Amino acid sequence: MSKTTRQTAARPATTPSNRLPPRRPAPKASANPYLAGAPIDPAGVAKGMTVPDLISSAFVAYNAGRLREACRLYAEKMLRPDVTIGLSLAGALTPAGLGKSVVIPLIKAGFVDWIVATGANLYHDTHFGIGEKLYAGSPFFSDIDLRKKGVVRIYDVVFDYDVLLNTDAFFRQIMRGEEFQRPMGTAEFHHLCGKYIRERERQLKRRDQSLLAAAYEAGVPVFTSSPGDSSIGMNIAALALDGGKLTLDPNLDVNQTAAIVLDAKRTGGKSAVFICGGGSPKNFMLQTEPQIQEVLGIEEEGHDYFLQFTDARPDTGGLSGATPSEAVSWGKVRPDSLPDTVVCYLDSTVALPLIAAYALSTVKPRRLRRLYDQLPALVDKLTQEYHKARRHTGRK
Repeated sequence: MSKTTRQTAARPATTPSNRLPPRRPAPKASANPYLAGAPIDPAGVAKGMTVPDLISSAFVAYNAGRLREACRLYAEKMLRPDVTIGLSLAGALTPAGLGKSVVIPLIKAGFVDWIVATGANLYHDTHFGIGEKLYAGSPFFSDIDLRKKGVVRIYDVVFDYDVLLNTDAFFRQIMRGEEFQRPMGTAEFHHLCGKYIRERERQLKRRDQSLLAAAYEAGVPVFTSSPGDSSIGMNIAALALDGGKLTLDPNLDVNQTAAIVLDAKRTGGKSAVFICGGGSPKNFMLQTEPQIQEVLGIEEEGHDYFLQFTDARPDTGGLSGATPSEAVSWGKVRPDSLPDTVVCYLDSTVALPLIAAYALSTVKPRRLRRLYDQLPALVDKLTQEYHKARRHTGRK
């Protein structure tokens, strides 16, 4: 074989099977709006990354992508100075320590202006404020054996049964006081409770244990949509059998929450809802707009920002999974605000610490609104607009 022949034989044949096709130029984003997003090209996770850096770079798609959108919506729009933020809490969040680890820092930074929570969350929050202990456990403990040994379980959180008895005794002791012997809304009730929990924290030399105590200090009103549906309500009912005069008036709560939202709009600002879970607190927070528009007849358009963490499906018809677009049909969310709504299908115990760390790292603290101190004046403004609307429309 000649030299030329050997060289030719050593050279690989050029066939369609090993020839790379010519690269087509990438389409311009302006030519195809579906390709206008950022390319998926995340930087590698590195030692020492901050939470904002991690979320901005590695949380790209699926519910991680929705969490990144939620962080940006909260930090860049909802936390502007003119936005009033309502936080709703459903699910057993405070037993998992989220009141201490997340809600209190948000309150102190001015990142939460008013709260709607289940009574259970506020009852379990009180354990921390009065010095009771909860422990990390296992969801696989024998509940029969736990009952025999006097231990209560909330999934993988466990505590002694005496924690319940001691917390009941604390509430009954303070609620026998003269200042509790009258009807009041849940915001005033929780404000009074927060005062006494704060004093217990002072005695124990352990500050920032209870969100109710933190809300008391910051003037953040805390409402409960179903006050009888918790151990706090059960103790109020028990005291009524002894002649106690304390009753919680839901009418005050409905009008005060509506007044907060209306004032946010009428003073040139916006209203945002930050929903953890769903259930009754979610509805109580969102129904402020139907109360204003449908029932009181006051012209309004809905909340401006909507952010929710949930594990509920929308197709069952329950409110917990209802989407912000569905809320538009009820007047709960302003139609033009749909681009400023995010639903993240993620456990709040995962999402809340991340979004709080992101916001606290990227946004300066806001001035405390102290809405609790303003509730009487806000309800007066709501009343005036209500009567004005009735005269204008002739509604009965």
